[in-house]
Amino acid sequence: MKINWGTAIVISFIGFISFILFFVIRMSMDNRANHDLVTEEYYKAELEYQNEIDAAANAANKGNLSIKRTSQGLVLTFPTYYSTEKIKGKVSLYRPSNKHLDFDLALNLSNAHLLIPDKRLLDGRWDIKISWEYEGEAYLQKESIIY
Repeated sequence: MKINWGTAIVISFIGFISFILFFVIRMSMDNRANHDLVTEEYYKAELEYQNEIDAAANAANKGNLSIKRTSQGLVLTFPTYYSTEKIKGKVSLYRPSNKHLDFDLALNLSNAHLLIPDKRLLDGRWDIKISWEYEGEAYLQKESIIY
């Protein structure tokens, strides 16, 4: 059977459309292409953003924490003028590449240091958010580190 040029164009269009549909369906079903929002309640978190800006300004004015990597893990050191008994808050560690590695730690300090153990942190990028309250005033420090 001889195929004329009109039939060849129709067959090539059908082949091209099938090729594109195959990749669209494959990518929509693939879990590697499944990207989530950073937080589930994104709009609620956006409304509370001004509180974060104020808390970050408080932390910048009163002195930031120091974050150092040691052989035992990550050490957060508060400035010495803070009374450690009055500090309440939490440390959130966010892993951009895998949300299953995210975790939070409560700030219950007996001295000016908090150690995050090395076994909890995998190599790679971590976003650290330290929010604390001291004498009724909110503080916030955010940093991105490569561990």
